Amino acid sequence: MKGFRHETYESVLVAIDQIRSNRVRSSLTALGVIIGIVSITMMGTAISGIDAGFERSLAMIGYDVMYVQKGEWATMGEWWRFRNRPDLKTDYVRQINRIIADNPDSALEIAVPQMSTYRASASHKQRNLQQVFALGTNAEYLRTASGDLSQGRFFLPHEAESGAMVCIIGNDVATGLFPDSSPVGREIKLRNRKFRVIGVFKKQGKFLGLFSFDNQIIIPLASYTKVYGNKGYVTLRIKIRIDATSTDAKEEIRGIMRRIRRLPPQKEDNFAINEQKAFKGQIDPIKNGIAVAGIFITGLSLFVGAIGIMNITFVSVKERTREIGLRKALGAKRKTILIQFLIESVTICLLGGIVGLIISVMITLGIERIFPDFPVRFSLLLVLISLVVSVLTGIISGLAPAVTASRLDPADSLRYE
Repeated sequence: MKGFRHETYESVLVAIDQIRSNRVRSSLTALGVIIGIVSITMMGTAISGIDAGFERSLAMIGYDVMYVQKGEWATMGEWWRFRNRPDLKTDYVRQINRIIADNPDSALEIAVPQMSTYRASASHKQRNLQQVFALGTNAEYLRTASGDLSQGRFFLPHEAESGAMVCIIGNDVATGLFPDSSPVGREIKLRNRKFRVIGVFKKQGKFLGLFSFDNQIIIPLASYTKVYGNKGYVTLRIKIRIDATSTDAKEEIRGIMRRIRRLPPQKEDNFAINEQKAFKGQIDPIKNGIAVAGIFITGLSLFVGAIGIMNITFVSVKERTREIGLRKALGAKRKTILIQFLIESVTICLLGGIVGLIISVMITLGIERIFPDFPVRFSLLLVLISLVVSVLTGIISGLAPAVTASRLDPADSLRYE
């Protein structure tokens, strides 16, 4: 065992000396490995970033909340499929909550109404914001929402019932209308109606990079109808009990809605029950596409790199044929020669892998600086995978030349010109 360690140590020193003696050749040889490792790490970083951003977005809509709406999220582009469905009513919430209260074994906790529009405008003095998301709801809204308040408070039940002109605004609305001061206690205008700001949400970011939760204004439902009338998209937000399954909750909601809408058994649902699972089927093809492209590029670059390392190692064997013959004549074993050339091949690949990791880290830091909202994750697992792939590439590409070198005849090698 001691002799093996000594031989390995000596082989590493020889490999480093050979790489130093042929810096340009070694660098060009390792280029394929560098590209392959960059591909592996960036693919893993992209997939991890997509997962992190996706999970963050799903947390915004809640894992324990279901949304009764007119259409399905998965088919929003096919609006004609549900355009003839009757509109939902916010009054359904009272009936749903009454049914929940009468059922001690219900999988549901509470239902909350929501009426909204994406076309609102908000102003304060000379500042004006367009395309703001205005939302009317009741005092129980926060029980079905993931956002927390950074300032102030949410409106109280009596404010919601009386239609008080109060509002809670998102972070972007706060910075847009009140860039230099706290908005709490100040007034904004919605359709020339004055609303007093009583709370501000913490910054939440965009949902799947599309809709910003920071660009919203939440007001009591009764106040919403005063300003916008009954024009708005109605959503019934229903929170699931912590000990209930989503399947049971969904079936219970379906039964309640069919009961409220008096649908006979033979008729299909004229409403949709949406949950965060609807988006998971849409994100998987994106991740799979990135993985396939990454694996193809990685495999191609590593294959080219392995062929290059194999060729260069064969050239090195030819150049050092007499050295190999001399070492064998002095008693070097085939195993020693084999290990030496394998270690040289692995060392080149490992150095290429380390350079590739450094480049990947620099690219990741650049992405974080240029696109701060894009979640990127450079994990320790990616580093380990990259190093293992580098070592395996070195072993595979260097095995044939190393075996060839170990089988050289000492007498023929010493006569080699």
